[in-house]
Amino acid sequence: MPATPLPVIVNVAGGSASRAGKGLREQIEGAFAVAGRTIALELVDGEGLGAALERNAGARRVVVGGGDGTLASAAEAVSAKGGELAVLPLGTRNHFSGQLGIPADLEAAAKLAVGGEARHVDLGQADGRVFINNLSAGAYVDLVRDREASRLPKLLATVPAMWSTLRKLRSRSFELTIDGEPTHVRSPLLFIGNNRYEVEEGRAGERASLDDGLLSLYAVAPLSRMALAAAALRTLVARPRMHRDFALDRTAREVRIDGLGASLEVALDGERARFDLPLTVRILPRALAVVSPPESG
Repeated sequence: MPATPLPVIVNVAGGSASRAGKGLREQIEGAFAVAGRTIALELVDGEGLGAALERNAGARRVVVGGGDGTLASAAEAVSAKGGELAVLPLGTRNHFSGQLGIPADLEAAAKLAVGGEARHVDLGQADGRVFINNLSAGAYVDLVRDREASRLPKLLATVPAMWSTLRKLRSRSFELTIDGEPTHVRSPLLFIGNNRYEVEEGRAGERASLDDGLLSLYAVAPLSRMALAAAALRTLVARPRMHRDFALDRTAREVRIDGLGASLEVALDGERARFDLPLTVRILPRALAVVSPPESG
């Protein structure tokens, strides 16, 4: 009896997916033919993604292609049904798939999606909405907004958006409750990561683990524009001065954000979203079964 076709959902607006253009369907079908598996392929845009996920999330394994925002939506839908998520890295930066070790080559990624084993990783959750990488409030939201307003490709648009954000930079007051402990912090940027983000040399922006059951919290110190630019550069090269560049460096299982008005706009896996306050952010330990290469060691 032939195997049931494997559901494959691809967001055509994703970075590398959009660059493939009309040849995308042929490339994906060819990659899975090499892997020896028939598929039920749906090419969707951002508006059609939710409906496609709802139709297929009950399958034992669902393959999803796109960037981190697409994969976050997929993680929410698939984890709710107890299925397995396999990933095709077809976004712009592919942070999550890179962290998992998913091959960038489409044929290799398809082979893994067909025959690979799933492991359980943590998810972040902001008032019921799942994130796979991080949540940011403050300056990064301004950067995302300015980048979205540009007609340039996403990567190129980031540079002028950074300068625009720096020019209008301001610190904000955040009233936090970290695992039940009230904390006040003033910062231009609050960052909450799904697991611990590294800032050490050679590992900047990476996570040592995806299943530690902890959020990481960073708040940039309220620095001048020039001092902030210098701090950002030090962080990019993984040589920050933690006691000077950051006002907060913690881990937690739950963080409550309050005291900023009725609502707060954040960047959730790089996409803007607005939440009513207070906003509760928590870790969901081992909530997602995701197909990935065997862990080393």
